[in-house]
Amino acid sequence: MPSSIEPSFRHQCHIYDGAPSRHLPALAAVIHQKLKENYRCLYLDSPPMVAGMRSYLAAAGVDVTHEISKTALVLSSEQNHLEDGLFDIDKMMRTLEHALNQALSDGFAGLWASGDMSWEFGPANDFSKLLEYEWRLEQFLRDHPQMGGSCNYHVDTLPREVVRRGFLSHHSLLVNETLSLMNPLYLQREAFTQQAESAPEVELFLATILESKVAV
Repeated sequence: MPSSIEPSFRHQCHIYDGAPSRHLPALAAVIHQKLKENYRCLYLDSPPMVAGMRSYLAAAGVDVTHEISKTALVLSSEQNHLEDGLFDIDKMMRTLEHALNQALSDGFAGLWASGDMSWEFGPANDFSKLLEYEWRLEQFLRDHPQMGGSCNYHVDTLPREVVRRGFLSHHSLLVNETLSLMNPLYLQREAFTQQAESAPEVELFLATILESKVAV
């Protein structure tokens, strides 16, 4: 997934079910590749998931200690973007912009970031700002071609409407270690309606994604 391509493949959605660790091999493979491309890689999730990511990266051949020491790899469970436990879009966007600028200043080609949406939005589980965040993130990536990442949606812990909205607001889907797809049901902001969100083909396509048997 080269950095020179359109934002469609730089802003990806990764939807998974079952044990949270199931999605780690796919993300570890992407991080491994982005490290080779001289990107600073940021992974944001709970402490157990961060520990799991360390293990999967090591298994993939990444010298985790070395990459962390040179700040190419940042594994974090911090939630400094929350305000009184609530997700703050402005603060999150400022955080990402600062992280990207710092990565470029430090000599990296750019920043690749991945976060679990349950962890990012904090313990309040208030997802009312989800779509606005995804739309602003999409615009940020369009304005900053050195930035890319994956938004991770765990269907077993997130409300179904949150998963559908996350799915529909991404051009591209990260399916597994070897497969990324353009999202045929992607909706631009102006086309996003309750009717479009509840269309039966949305659930059908989500089912194929979870089975990793997507017809293209």
